[in-house]
Amino acid sequence: MTDHKHLKRLVRERSARTGESYTTARRHVLAARPHGTVRHQPSDLVRQLLPAGTDLSEPMLCGLGGGIGFLAAVFDYRGMPPILTIVAQHHPAPWAPTVLDRLGIAFTEAHSTSPAAALKALRSSLALGRPVYCTVSAARLPWRAVTVPVDADPYGVVVTGEDGSGFAVHDAGPHRLPVDGFLDAWSAHRKGRHHRLVVTGAAPTVALDAAVIAATAETAAHLTGPVLGNAFDANVGFAGMTRLAAQLRDTRTRTGFTRRFASPEAFAFVLRRVHECLEAQYTAPGATRPIYADFLDEAAAVTSRPRLAEAAAAFRTSAAVWSAMSATAWEPDGSEPAAVFAVLADLLDEARAVEEAAVDLLR
Repeated sequence: MTDHKHLKRLVRERSARTGESYTTARRHVLAARPHGTVRHQPSDLVRQLLPAGTDLSEPMLCGLGGGIGFLAAVFDYRGMPPILTIVAQHHPAPWAPTVLDRLGIAFTEAHSTSPAAALKALRSSLALGRPVYCTVSAARLPWRAVTVPVDADPYGVVVTGEDGSGFAVHDAGPHRLPVDGFLDAWSAHRKGRHHRLVVTGAAPTVALDAAVIAATAETAAHLTGPVLGNAFDANVGFAGMTRLAAQLRDTRTRTGFTRRFASPEAFAFVLRRVHECLEAQYTAPGATRPIYADFLDEAAAVTSRPRLAEAAAAFRTSAAVWSAMSATAWEPDGSEPAAVFAVLADLLDEARAVEEAAVDLLR
């Protein structure tokens, strides 16, 4: 949240200086970030794994992973208020395997129940000069401030080396963890305990244009659904956007947001979740739409499909709407919960309408 406070200050300063709206000023501030700043953490991790000589941009890797998506659901954990989770990037397939498979880059995956066996395998790969993608609990990483400290939530990092002070860990930049600290985070995510992925292929075996075409087609399919083939599909893609908008407007039933998040604490918490889920968690800033638009511009050139550049323009339009949702959640300006939720619902409908009109351009 420290990064969010810094961003908020920069946006307000620009808005006061230029007279721009908060949303417009925010878009310019994000665009002016220094070159090399990580925009989408899962795609940045894949870049650390690519074989030597495979130079693909972060937007390209984001698009190859599926780019954008939508899922919204409310989860209940003991001792906590209801937790809204929005996933604005492509899902549910794990990011790194999806990108590597799409490019035809060989890799291996493994799990270990024994910490000693896991460390031995990790060190063996590092000794061969191979970085290792590991699934950990973000709540156990000292540089990660998480709102929902749940170890069941998988989070990827790349281990790039080891020395006397512990492991070198890449997570949107370099970090270090003592061996015991890393093992604690690696062991805490029990469903994927000691999961590791190592690239073994020397180069992609699938042509980039073919990989791009497959990726954009899948993104379109998952937005329009079905995705999972079960009742949870009501929460996914355009259907999920429609359902969430209805819940935001619902002032009467227990599943409506006005009643479900009635207390001041719950209201503040759910707005914080909207903001962080559209800017940082399971996403890139602007609900992943800006970086996905950059991918589509690259993709249009790679595939000689100008329709993808048209789609890029459309998703930049929807990105501005998602950013307006984020700004509304960040600064509700003292409005009553029902009024704030109604504004969020209207913006969500607007974003969905733009993307429904654009999605055919991806096919």
